[in-house]
Amino acid sequence: MNIFRFLGDISHLSAILILLLKIWKSRSCAGISGKSQILFAVVFTTRYLDLFTNYISFYNTSMKLVYVASSYATVWMIYNKFKATYDGNHDTFRVEFLIVPTAILAFLVNHDFTPLEILWTFSIYLESVAILPQLFMVSKTGEAETITSHYLFALGVYRTLYLFNWIWRYQFEGFFDLIAIVAGIVQTILYCDFFYLYITKVLKGKKLSLPA
Repeated sequence: MNIFRFLGDISHLSAILILLLKIWKSRSCAGISGKSQILFAVVFTTRYLDLFTNYISFYNTSMKLVYVASSYATVWMIYNKFKATYDGNHDTFRVEFLIVPTAILAFLVNHDFTPLEILWTFSIYLESVAILPQLFMVSKTGEAETITSHYLFALGVYRTLYLFNWIWRYQFEGFFDLIAIVAGIVQTILYCDFFYLYITKVLKGKKLSLPA
C-alpha cells in the first residue's frame, strides 16, 4: 500500500467519524442529505460483496466492514433515531437520475461481465455522483454548518488523494484502471467549487453560505 492510498483511507474514515459524531453529539441530522447517505450505503454494499469470496488482508477487511457498518448506521440515525430533525423538504434530489444511468453504464462498460464485477463497477460509477444530493441540499438551503463543511472537505480530500494513488500505482506497479480513474476525476471535479468556498470562508472562520 502506498502513502496516498493510506492517507486517502484516513481522510475517508475521518469524514465518516466527523459525520457520525456530528449527528450523535448534536442529536440532530439537520443539514445532512439522507439520500446521499443511502447512495453511499448502496455503494459500499455492492462494492464489498467480495468480503464473502476473497481475503486480502486484515486491514482491507476491517476497512470494508467499517465503511459498510458506518454507512448503515448513518442511514439509521437519519431515518430512525433522529428522523424528527431530518430536513426532507430540502433533500429533494431525484436519486433515480443517478442510480439508473450508472447501473446501465455498469452493464455496458466493465472489466468483466460477471455479477460481482458489474456490481463493483456500478459502485464506482455511483460513488462518483453520490454526493450530488448533499451538494444540492446545501445549494437549496444556501448554507452549511461548519461540521458539515468539514465532512464534505474530508470526503473531497479522500477522492483527491486516491487520484494520486492511481498515478503512483501506474508509475511503480504498472497498474492502470481507467474506470476507477475517470470516476475519481468526475467525483473530484464535483468538489472543486466546494474546495474554493471551504478555503476562502470556513478556514477563515466564516460560515459557508451559498446563494439559494
